[in-house]
Amino acid sequence: MLELLQEANLPSFISLFNEINDDIGSPQIWFVLINACLMLAVHAVVVLGIASAFHYIDSLMSRHSIFGASFLSYFVAIFLVIAIHFAEIIIWAYLCVALRVFPTNPQTFFFAGEMYTTVGYGNYKLTEQWRILPIIISFTGIFAVSMSGAALYTMMGALINKNKTGT
Repeated sequence: MLELLQEANLPSFISLFNEINDDIGSPQIWFVLINACLMLAVHAVVVLGIASAFHYIDSLMSRHSIFGASFLSYFVAIFLVIAIHFAEIIIWAYLCVALRVFPTNPQTFFFAGEMYTTVGYGNYKLTEQWRILPIIISFTGIFAVSMSGAALYTMMGALINKNKTGT
């Protein structure tokens, strides 16, 4: 195996990192990366707030024997989570418009939506500087959807366990 790697003439990790950084390491890319991290942090806090509010409302409704309200609050939570994701797509579109990634605004919105949801349906021509942008946007979408899925799963678990115990 080692012989095969030596024959392939692979660069060291440091030289590979330096080549990639020289290729795409512009200040605008670092700005995009910082915004991606901030967007994920805000997403996590908002989803945690939605889940906490759901659990609070759920326990309040259970104490007052108001049945069915927990399911309604779960669907409200789903709606809010979907709204957050849509807002994040819009934020990505605005960020791409501000950085002049594409010549038209609708094209930018569709690009942001496709990359965030990792659909990748369109055929977008990016300049060399922005080749990393789809990867950054799709990573934020993947992680945000994972956080949302985990929160919705715990909420659904609370509803299912409540129905099993009869409380």
